[in-house]
Amino acid sequence: MKLLKDILYQTRIVDLVGNTNIAIETIAFDSRKVVSFSLFVAVRGTQVDGHLYIEQAILAGAIAIVCEEFPENLKSGISYVKVQDAALALGFIAANYFENPSTKIKLIGITGTNGKTTTATLLYNLYRSLGFKTGLLSTVENKINSDTVAATHTTPDAIALNFLLTEMIEKGCTHCFMEVSSHAIDQKRVAGIQFEGAVFTNITHDHLDYHKTFDAYIKAKKGLFDNLTSSAFALVNIDDRQGETMLQNCKAKKYTYAIKTIADFKAKILENNFTGLHVSIDNQDLYAKLIGSFNAYNILAVYATSILLGQSAMDVLTAISTLNAVTGRFQFIKTESNIVAIIDYAHTPDALENVLTTINDIRTRNEKVITVVGCGGNRDEAKRPEMAKISCRLSDRVVLTSDNPRNENPTDIINQMKKG
Repeated sequence: MKLLKDILYQTRIVDLVGNTNIAIETIAFDSRKVVSFSLFVAVRGTQVDGHLYIEQAILAGAIAIVCEEFPENLKSGISYVKVQDAALALGFIAANYFENPSTKIKLIGITGTNGKTTTATLLYNLYRSLGFKTGLLSTVENKINSDTVAATHTTPDAIALNFLLTEMIEKGCTHCFMEVSSHAIDQKRVAGIQFEGAVFTNITHDHLDYHKTFDAYIKAKKGLFDNLTSSAFALVNIDDRQGETMLQNCKAKKYTYAIKTIADFKAKILENNFTGLHVSIDNQDLYAKLIGSFNAYNILAVYATSILLGQSAMDVLTAISTLNAVTGRFQFIKTESNIVAIIDYAHTPDALENVLTTINDIRTRNEKVITVVGCGGNRDEAKRPEMAKISCRLSDRVVLTSDNPRNENPTDIINQMKKG
């Protein structure tokens, strides 16, 4: 239970009707989750406008409403708070309600088109191996120490995020590694969250169904770095030309990592085959079980983040050498009949090209590469022919298949791919 006036801190109130000295039992932005003595935040979402459900929320027991526009009929005994941006307000309200858990844990946000899940998961596994109680928020799963919590989004909504961080703190976690998607940044799901550091992996064609333009996509990613405090660190892949963009006007301490250019943290690939990578990081040899040059970047990001968090270089390198590939990320299977299967989540043209290029760089040319590929429904259509084109260019045979068509006809998706 919290007083309404306390959980409204930093919400940029425009107008107020009613009493803020009232006790709030819970907060919700989904009217179906409202109970007695709730605060309902009316957020304008991509599919639904929460303002249409204010009446329903009050009938369900809400005693306070946060919105961008007051309803025509204000009900007696209900407190109404008008704000400039309800999604932004929800972030701060959630953080205040849960007593700002992000300030009590070392929270690292990882953003980029590719590599987020691998980098976050490797960091989680590494810190667990070093003896730390650690949390993970990722596309695949959320973890609190060894316990798994189902993941529904790459980045949870503001209420779920603060709840999960609170759970981690109560269970002794000192660190949390978190994927931060462009959607989450744009939708203000990380508003009110204080990051110890942020990592930028790369940016390529993706999510233009949502962001519309590549510039808008870049701007969304940059939002994570724009909101870092001066006590945090910003770590970017400087081999990506947008790495410098992320650091512009960023208040945090700035660091870079790279394989091809001069950087604060540098790696060199010495050997790359189906048994793993042999790389040199800051002039130290490392043998890792992960495969592919793209994983060299992920390993370097993990190493640099760990050093910036105060770990010993030798402890980190030793721990990295024991880490296995993340499930569904260049997952390598070899049968008794000498057939190699590689499972990868690649769902962007760049990620797919990285995977197939790595396979072609490593194979002996005596084998055939058969690629089974699909594109998800209700997502960026422009990448469909491009992904099929890449598959055909880098494979001996291609099977176009269905990949979570959602509300689209799978045949329509495949026909769009065939154009490539």
